[in-house]
Amino acid sequence: MERENQTAITEFVLLGLSGLLELQALLFLVFLMSYIIALTGNLFIFTLTLADPALHTPMYFFLRNLSFLEISYTSVTLPRMLANLLLEDKTISFTGCATQMYFLLFFGGTECFLLGIMAYDRYAAICHPLHYPCIMNNVRCTVMAAVSWLSGIFMSFGQTSVIFILPFCGSHEINHFFCDIPPILKLACGDTFLTEIVVFIVALVFITFPFVLILVSYLLIITTIMKMPSAEGRHKAFSTCSSHLVVVTLFFGTGTVMYLRPNSAYAPDIDKLLSLFYTVITPMLNPIIYSLRNKEVKEALRRVITRMCFLNSGR
Repeated sequence: MERENQTAITEFVLLGLSGLLELQALLFLVFLMSYIIALTGNLFIFTLTLADPALHTPMYFFLRNLSFLEISYTSVTLPRMLANLLLEDKTISFTGCATQMYFLLFFGGTECFLLGIMAYDRYAAICHPLHYPCIMNNVRCTVMAAVSWLSGIFMSFGQTSVIFILPFCGSHEINHFFCDIPPILKLACGDTFLTEIVVFIVALVFITFPFVLILVSYLLIITTIMKMPSAEGRHKAFSTCSSHLVVVTLFFGTGTVMYLRPNSAYAPDIDKLLSLFYTVITPMLNPIIYSLRNKEVKEALRRVITRMCFLNSGR
């Protein structure tokens, strides 16, 4: 009978921002605009890097992967958030919650490794420019990207499995926008210490390893840049790295606070705020950061528009 009571929960309730009823319409418009900007901007980067042959380089190959990740990442969370702001029924099925968490961790874990690879790519381009075509050839870039995606698949499956095999009883209200690890663990019955350890270790690997790779890469990059005799060369090298550093700081900063801390330190309001950074703000800012501060992207856009105008005029 006790086991039946523990497994009786078949759905959860996503509370979200239910305490701010008077702001639901305003929040819906803000999140909707953020979703549109994120989708449009990342789709723009993805399409442009495919359409212009000059952007068929390792750097833009990984950027294309990142844009696709951001499109997928926001689509896992934001549509549900928007629906909850409009509808009175805020329930999500047990299976739907597990599925949402799986894809959230899948895309998030993949992005961790992809950002690390992008830092290594910048290291190879700046510190070893003569050997860069050999170091970052097409085969190696494809393998690196594939490893990032596969690592995300296996990590998310393992993390989701160890959490949703836990017995759930009592409250079924998730004090969050979506099904994330910390608020779900709060609803589990019994001793979750071992599960928390497993979650922490996996998160530590997926956050720390890419972050260390990024840190070492940029230390070597900065050392190389400072040795450059030309001020113009130093400025150009720094400009190619600054965009990536901004994205890394936003993504890893919030991820570290969310997943590398004890479950006892879980604070719903703070977690909701932090979750907005990696589910809304970062995907929305990525295309802006990479396009507005990137001359190659601007020139590629001009070439694509010119080519389209020429084709239309020839008809």
